[in-house]
Amino acid sequence: MDFRIADTFTDSLARLTGDEQKSLKTTAFDLQIDPSNPGMQFHKLDRARDKNFWSVRAGSDLRLIVHRMTDSLMLCYADHHDPAYAWAERRKLETHPKTGAAQLVEIRETVLEIVIPRHVEAPAPARPPLFTYLTDEDLLAYGVPAEWLADARLATEETVLDLAGHLPSEAAEALLTLATGGKPRAPELAPTAGPFDHPDAQRRFRVVADVEELARALDYPWEKWTVFLHPSQRELVERRFGGPARVSGSAGTGKTVVALHRAAFLARANPDARVLLTTFSDALANALSVKLGHLLDHQPRILERVEVHAVGAVARLLHERRIGPAEIASPEVIRAIVSDAASKSEDQRFSLQFLLSEWTEVVDAWQLTSWEAYRDVARLGRRTRLPENRREALWEIFQRVRAALDERGLKTEADLYSRIAAHIAAGGRPPYDFIVVDEAQDVSVAQLRFLAALGDVRPDSLFFAGDLGQRIFQLPFSWKSLGVDAADQLPHLAPDPLTSRSIAGHGDRRRRRQRRNTRRDDLRLQRPGTAGRCVRVRRRGDRAGRALAGDSLGRGGEARGDGGFRALGGAAAARSRRGRSSQTARRVTRRSGRSEAWADRHRHHAPEQGP
Repeated sequence: MDFRIADTFTDSLARLTGDEQKSLKTTAFDLQIDPSNPGMQFHKLDRARDKNFWSVRAGSDLRLIVHRMTDSLMLCYADHHDPAYAWAERRKLETHPKTGAAQLVEIRETVLEIVIPRHVEAPAPARPPLFTYLTDEDLLAYGVPAEWLADARLATEETVLDLAGHLPSEAAEALLTLATGGKPRAPELAPTAGPFDHPDAQRRFRVVADVEELARALDYPWEKWTVFLHPSQRELVERRFGGPARVSGSAGTGKTVVALHRAAFLARANPDARVLLTTFSDALANALSVKLGHLLDHQPRILERVEVHAVGAVARLLHERRIGPAEIASPEVIRAIVSDAASKSEDQRFSLQFLLSEWTEVVDAWQLTSWEAYRDVARLGRRTRLPENRREALWEIFQRVRAALDERGLKTEADLYSRIAAHIAAGGRPPYDFIVVDEAQDVSVAQLRFLAALGDVRPDSLFFAGDLGQRIFQLPFSWKSLGVDAADQLPHLAPDPLTSRSIAGHGDRRRRRQRRNTRRDDLRLQRPGTAGRCVRVRRRGDRAGRALAGDSLGRGGEARGDGGFRALGGAAAARSRRGRSSQTARRVTRRSGRSEAWADRHRHHAPEQGP
């Protein structure tokens, strides 16, 4: 007999107290061992539309709802008596007539309203339905149950999220994707083996082979994404890449899930390999370590070959082992050194805030050690324009900063990454065979150079999961110039069906904005021949600025003469045009007595505090 567990069961179990969960789990284990045991108190649900629904007593008021047939038993729901029965009376398990996938379908209730005439104000104009252009065959192909076709046709922007909450996950995902202007994945035909073998069914039903596997599924219901992997995510996890690969997706699409499973897959598929799962902060690395432990707790030999560390921790450890200990300058020390170096400049017209950001984001990040390198660097994302004479004055300050650090024997984090990268490039053996990076949008220039050296452009060696639209800490820069050319490996994750509706709605709005401005920004920016349609690179300034804009991972825009970068597409262009009146705004604020700082805060594109 096949013993299955549905994701609706783990959902309902997680909402109960610890003692209630313990009683329900004990009953579930008893069912797994011997469902025919006379001690199991099965009760047929007479009012349920699906006559195969039964309840199993797990306590005085606790009930398990199971779907029981001669050759299978499935755990479907768990709750107190009345809500458990109510849930079963509103559900039925059926095979979709078009896709052939097994679905738990919520029964469409008919509500008759008695209308009492009364005087009311004229209602607001109704929003037009979203899916009138789709036929019944189209909706069925996306997995919409037959009895929900009429509701799908009437869905508007205001009601589509509520409708999605009543539909099977593949149907909800397809309608939400269509509502935000996207194109859902192609529907899959039913396999000949049976409705539970369809990929859409496998995302919500799992065959449990033994008690140990059932225990793992029930121990971490809040981590159920490590048990129920979406088919589109599984395809990315198991795909072979010829070089560096980057998976993108907005909030709630399961990028971290893919990264976890990718690390586990690489360790399983390569028995002698060592895998590094990393991210940009220690706190996120600790969270990844806990989740990976849940995923591989039953496979300790694989777990011990996957190391989970923040990028900085890996660099410090490798530097100490291979080069020697290094003393890292704290932000306070660097601030004091920059301030001291600036005070010795004869022509000092730069604020300390600007000097620190220029040092951190340009000079130290790119490890610039000569005037020529600083003169020619493309300062992507830096809004303050610097002609050559001002760069020259700045370089005198930064030379003093670097000399002061060397005199004290101090290194920066970027120094550390660069020294390890150079050591490995000179012939040092990389300590890891595969590197998986989560939250890759916040990886810095020096960190990416370090990771590129670790990966050494081997097949499958570098796998990045992130979303440039969620970048918090880092300015845009060219990955390709650092040896990480992931332009031909850019799969995009669809919304995860396990995501809550509120997150999904926020993600839909975010994706709608991204499609206008930054959709597939890597590919668009790497084809400068699409000028006027995707990217405009004006022919002014140095060639380096235009070349780097051609493969930048930043937003589509215009390369300025100093290598700067400005967004030009859609709404960003309008904001840019408004930003051009900054000098006028400053003149007006001077006349009105307002401070220039006030003008900066209230402009659409506030400049950095520069010279």
